[in-house]
Amino acid sequence: MSSKLHREFFAIRLDAASTAWVPVPSSAGRIEELVLADNLDAAARTGSRTRLARWAAGALIDRPVIHDFHEEVFIVEGELVVGCDAEGQGGETFGPYTFACRPPGVWHGPFASPAGCVMLEFQYYG
Repeated sequence: MSSKLHREFFAIRLDAASTAWVPVPSSAGRIEELVLADNLDAAARTGSRTRLARWAAGALIDRPVIHDFHEEVFIVEGELVVGCDAEGQGGETFGPYTFACRPPGVWHGPFASPAGCVMLEFQYYG
């Protein structure tokens, strides 16, 4: 199993001018990611990924999500609505300094972020 590359402290820009953010496929450009460390191999079911996920105001994932890796999520700024309907209504709102830990195979969502948010995510097999 390969390990993540060594990366000593480096600056991270959360502002909109940063070009390091990459749109997440299937999010219609409403969710971007900044991968900090990565050797996640979904085909081999090995490795891990550490990333920041930035949701634009009004971003919505309108159906539950399930995946085969562990996921830990820490909301850094903004708010995320969990368990809303397909239009983003209802659910429970979580703000900065809240945390979720999801084992593989756990259904979660739908999600909405009316004002936007930034989350630190750890995804890993094992």
